[in-house]
Amino acid sequence: MKILLNNDDLNEALYNVRNVGFVPTMGSIHRGHLSLIKRSLNECNRTIVSIFVNPTQFNNKNDFKKYPRNFKNDLIILKKLKIDFVYFPSINDIYSYKRPTKIKIDKKNIILCAKFRKGHFEGVIDVMDRLTGLIRPKKIFMGEKDYQQLYLVRKYLKKHHISKIIGCKTIREKNKLALSSRNLLLSKTQLIKASKLIKNLMNIKKKFKKKDNFNNILYYKKKELSKLYNVKIEYLEFRNIKNLKLSNKLKNSKIFLAYYLDKVRLIDNF
Repeated sequence: MKILLNNDDLNEALYNVRNVGFVPTMGSIHRGHLSLIKRSLNECNRTIVSIFVNPTQFNNKNDFKKYPRNFKNDLIILKKLKIDFVYFPSINDIYSYKRPTKIKIDKKNIILCAKFRKGHFEGVIDVMDRLTGLIRPKKIFMGEKDYQQLYLVRKYLKKHHISKIIGCKTIREKNKLALSSRNLLLSKTQLIKASKLIKNLMNIKKKFKKKDNFNNILYYKKKELSKLYNVKIEYLEFRNIKNLKLSNKLKNSKIFLAYYLDKVRLIDNF
């Protein structure tokens, strides 16, 4: 495994290398990341993992400061997987040029997280565009837990790059909680509460019937669950996974959720 600390290292390592698989991360590697990396190792000749905590996608400075970082442990984990390259770019490596026009999200897509995190997805798309331009991978592997992110990044990159984005299934703990680096910020009590909330919603979805008004049901459940678990639920909606429009059909639709456990924001979809 080669550690690439700047763009010169990156260009030298990837010179004349084909069929590269790319897994973008912000570190704090967990089993969700590992599933993406293993798929890349199976499908591509070379695999590169980036670790970059991108400041432009945080709309809260404290959130950026508190985001869990454990680079030494990340390297130990990645070395065991026998990946080819790990890329640790600096802010100057990524933002070496000024974008001629700002990235903007269509009004129709200012829903879910985009509605509550102003500038977040513009920052995500910007950094993914820059990383893809630097690495030029054949395939990019991203998790479905951040589904709106996957949807918007795929939509943008498809117009500007030949790299193919592969969406990968959300990996969960035995308690049904989706794996996330932010889970490291939760206490045991908070983890139990989050697990109960997710299980409750999964059970509600199982009871959905074709004639039900799903979003109407979730509207009242949002209030009920907020009180029951003492959490702040930002959104709880049933949407089509192909276009993210509000849905009243079970096929190709999921529950989308964002909520706060004290000051920790978590998202999920199922």
